[in-house]
Amino acid sequence: MSTRNLVLVAALILTIATSGLCAAAAGDAALGTHPYSSFDKDEDCAECHNDLYQQHKQGMMSQSYTHAWDEIEYFELALPHSLIEEKVAGIKAGCNGCHAPLAFLAGDIPPKPPAENTRANEGVSCDLCHSIVGFEGEVPFNFNFRVEPGDVQQGVRSGTESMYHEIQPNPFLMSAEFCGTCHNEKDPWGLWVKATHLEWKESPQAKGGIVCQDCHMPPAAGNSAPDGGGLEHPDVRQHLFHGAHDDGKLAGSVEVRIHPSAREVQAGGSITLQATVVNAKAGHMIPTGSAEERVVWLHVEAEDAKGNRYSLPVDRKGFEGEEMTIASSEAMAYQDIGDIQGTEGFEGLRRDGDVPDGARIYRLPYLDPQGRMTVAQWNTAAFGTDYRLAPLQARNETYSWTLPEQLEAGPVTVIATVWYSRLVSSVASYLGVPEEETTPIKMAQHQTTFMVVGP
Repeated sequence: MSTRNLVLVAALILTIATSGLCAAAAGDAALGTHPYSSFDKDEDCAECHNDLYQQHKQGMMSQSYTHAWDEIEYFELALPHSLIEEKVAGIKAGCNGCHAPLAFLAGDIPPKPPAENTRANEGVSCDLCHSIVGFEGEVPFNFNFRVEPGDVQQGVRSGTESMYHEIQPNPFLMSAEFCGTCHNEKDPWGLWVKATHLEWKESPQAKGGIVCQDCHMPPAAGNSAPDGGGLEHPDVRQHLFHGAHDDGKLAGSVEVRIHPSAREVQAGGSITLQATVVNAKAGHMIPTGSAEERVVWLHVEAEDAKGNRYSLPVDRKGFEGEEMTIASSEAMAYQDIGDIQGTEGFEGLRRDGDVPDGARIYRLPYLDPQGRMTVAQWNTAAFGTDYRLAPLQARNETYSWTLPEQLEAGPVTVIATVWYSRLVSSVASYLGVPEEETTPIKMAQHQTTFMVVGP
């Protein structure tokens, strides 16, 4: 997109976000302003837009309320906490502003659990997104979108018609700010506990005019409404919304390379290995969003000529807070789960779950008011050292290894693997979260070799 067009789009976004034409309530003030009946069901949209409906249905946008971990987190942690701690009372409704926006707008708070099959289950529905006309204020966050449901659907293309509804071209839908209304979150302590849009603003991708939709809603030739008289277009936005819950999206988003300091070394001698890890694809930090839950780690192993394996611990760099970036099976955290659930004597859970001791973890620790690591983003009073991977940022990690004296001569293969888990395994196990949330996903792998030689 040309600089002139970018300026025009930015001006339109600002106008839409701040104009009197968008007088609808936003954020907390929108609670209870629109009944469920104001919004069409996704199945109604599917009558004309079946392909886009099917894409949306298998993405996390449609599952933002019914997804197992989101259900457990809300009903077993967030909701109980909101009822006993005034500081976080707003999350009783506020969580639903993005996870169950139809319920929030209808004032159905707290929504019934997913098993009750209410319209809260529709999550971020088709009609919800296509009824958003702008946002309130200067920064999109905490569901401060303005929504105007009705017969007019907000779209991205002019000169198109529908038999079912009017279409209003609205460049806001193609802006990163549109996504930021839910993918930025400020907690009761005023901290940006979700900042994906803010991270993007500082990225090379943003400077190059690449927005969220270019990666998560890529354009493809097709017809968005073949059953409704639609036309063929070269750039129909695909409603994939693929991200942290898509293994294919995760694969290759981080790259790793590793090399030895020498190609020959004697048994009992020392060698240093250097691994370079880079956020090669994402226009935001890795991990991003619910970074308090995610675990990204680098594990380095060596395999000798006999097939024996050695797990190598990363060398310490000495920066403040580094201990939280090096996996330890003895470190404990998440004690506030016991506080929230009223469990006396709760000592916490293993901070790093099943991550091997000595592995380097790329994380931003979220700290509760007592300074303990938490997965409850609404209970975050401070942050630890941010050791995540910024867009196109590379980090070097070194591994100093003294080889065993008895190591047999021959090749040694060193394997560096970057793994991803959507939730700390110890937390998932304790709360009964399905295993797919913690099954390690391989993001990248590389190997190198050196020879062990005789005296």
